[in-house]
Amino acid sequence: MADVMKWWPRLTAALTGAVLTLVIPAHAWAAGNGVGEIAVEAARRRSRGMGFGVFGLLCCVGVIAIVVLAIVLISRNRKRR
Repeated sequence: MADVMKWWPRLTAALTGAVLTLVIPAHAWAAGNGVGEIAVEAARRRSRGMGFGVFGLLCCVGVIAIVVLAIVLISRNRKRR
Protein backbone atom coordinates (compact mmCIF):
# COMPACT_ATOMS: atom_id res chain seq x y z
CA MET A 1 0.00 0.00 0.00
CA ALA A 2 2.90 2.34 0.71
CA ASP A 3 4.11 1.90 -2.87
CA VAL A 4 0.73 2.98 -4.21
CA MET A 5 0.71 6.07 -1.99
CA LYS A 6 4.22 6.88 -3.16
CA TRP A 7 3.35 6.72 -6.86
CA TRP A 8 -0.13 8.27 -6.67
CA PRO A 9 1.01 11.95 -6.74
CA ARG A 10 3.39 11.21 -9.60
CA LEU A 11 0.70 9.48 -11.62
CA THR A 12 -1.84 12.26 -11.08
CA ALA A 13 0.73 14.90 -12.01
CA ALA A 14 1.58 13.04 -15.21
CA LEU A 15 -2.08 12.61 -16.14
CA THR A 16 -2.83 16.27 -15.39
CA GLY A 17 0.08 17.34 -17.56
CA ALA A 18 -1.05 15.11 -20.41
CA VAL A 19 -4.62 16.38 -20.25
CA LEU A 20 -3.51 20.01 -20.20
CA THR A 21 -1.13 19.35 -23.08
CA LEU A 22 -4.10 18.21 -25.18
CA VAL A 23 -6.83 20.53 -23.90
CA ILE A 24 -5.09 23.90 -24.11
CA PRO A 25 -4.11 23.66 -27.82
CA ALA A 26 -7.56 22.30 -28.68
CA HIS A 27 -9.19 25.21 -26.88
CA ALA A 28 -6.95 27.71 -28.65
CA TRP A 29 -7.73 26.13 -32.02
CA ALA A 30 -11.48 26.17 -31.37
CA ALA A 31 -11.38 29.80 -30.26
CA GLY A 32 -9.41 30.88 -33.30
CA ASN A 33 -11.27 29.35 -36.24
CA GLY A 34 -14.93 30.24 -35.70
CA VAL A 35 -16.08 27.03 -34.03
CA GLY A 36 -17.40 29.10 -31.12
CA GLU A 37 -19.74 31.08 -33.35
CA ILE A 38 -21.03 27.89 -34.96
CA ALA A 39 -21.73 26.38 -31.53
CA VAL A 40 -23.58 29.52 -30.39
CA GLU A 41 -25.65 29.54 -33.59
CA ALA A 42 -26.53 25.86 -33.15
CA ALA A 43 -27.57 26.49 -29.55
CA ARG A 44 -29.85 29.33 -30.66
CA ARG A 45 -31.54 27.21 -33.31
CA ARG A 46 -32.16 24.35 -30.91
CA SER A 47 -35.66 24.11 -29.50
CA ARG A 48 -36.17 25.59 -26.07
CA GLY A 49 -37.53 22.49 -24.42
CA MET A 50 -36.54 21.45 -20.93
CA GLY A 51 -32.86 22.20 -21.44
CA PHE A 52 -30.96 19.77 -19.28
CA GLY A 53 -34.11 18.02 -18.20
CA VAL A 54 -34.43 15.52 -15.42
CA PHE A 55 -31.45 13.45 -16.56
CA GLY A 56 -29.15 16.48 -16.49
CA LEU A 57 -30.38 17.45 -13.05
CA LEU A 58 -29.83 13.94 -11.68
CA CYS A 59 -26.39 13.82 -13.24
CA CYS A 60 -25.37 17.12 -11.63
CA VAL A 61 -26.69 16.06 -8.24
CA GLY A 62 -24.85 12.74 -8.56
CA VAL A 63 -21.54 14.41 -9.37
CA ILE A 64 -21.92 16.82 -6.46
CA ALA A 65 -22.75 13.92 -4.12
CA ILE A 66 -19.67 11.97 -5.25
CA VAL A 67 -17.41 14.99 -4.70
CA VAL A 68 -18.84 15.64 -1.23
CA LEU A 69 -18.52 11.95 -0.33
CA ALA A 70 -14.89 11.88 -1.46
CA ILE A 71 -14.09 14.99 0.62
CA VAL A 72 -15.76 13.51 3.70
CA LEU A 73 -13.94 10.19 3.34
CA ILE A 74 -10.58 11.88 2.84
CA SER A 75 -11.06 14.16 5.85
CA ARG A 76 -12.14 11.24 8.07
CA ASN A 77 -9.11 9.23 6.97
CA ARG A 78 -6.74 12.07 7.87
CA LYS A 79 -8.23 12.45 11.35
CA ARG A 80 -7.48 8.81 12.19
CA ARG A 81 -3.73 9.25 11.73
